[in-house]
Amino acid sequence: MSTCGWVPANRLTEMKVTLTDEALQLAGLFEQETDATVRDCVVDEDTDRVIFLIKPGEMGQAIGSGGEHVKRLEEQIGKSIKLVEDADRPEDLVANALAPAAVYNVTISEDDETIAYVEVADEDRGVAIGADGKNIDAARTLASRHFDIDDITFT
Repeated sequence: MSTCGWVPANRLTEMKVTLTDEALQLAGLFEQETDATVRDCVVDEDTDRVIFLIKPGEMGQAIGSGGEHVKRLEEQIGKSIKLVEDADRPEDLVANALAPAAVYNVTISEDDETIAYVEVADEDRGVAIGADGKNIDAARTLASRHFDIDDITFT
């Protein structure tokens, strides 16, 4: 996976982000096409997908009417796109990353490892995990990058 982006100054931990030309180009293209602010970008070559972390309050702008921005950009770049709304709290970022699953609660446990325990409706567990685990993998990647969370587990 290659990554790009920046982390807001108000994060509890300062995270370093590796920038690649491809990821920078994709983030720039996304911002140019949507006028939404990309806070992070993960290019997952294994799943042929790009994950954009979007500034809070700008998801509608990022998606576009009827999903037009996402559809157009997927065609342009030849990869699927997942959008996740950024959050200041790790619990909120994890819940946002697991959308559209209905997340009831997220609890962070900090023992030997930092683990996010997630409660979702039984009927939404498959949605939270996603096809081939793509959704949970995206949530784990973003939670690790932005809040040093080691794992996400369903309760």
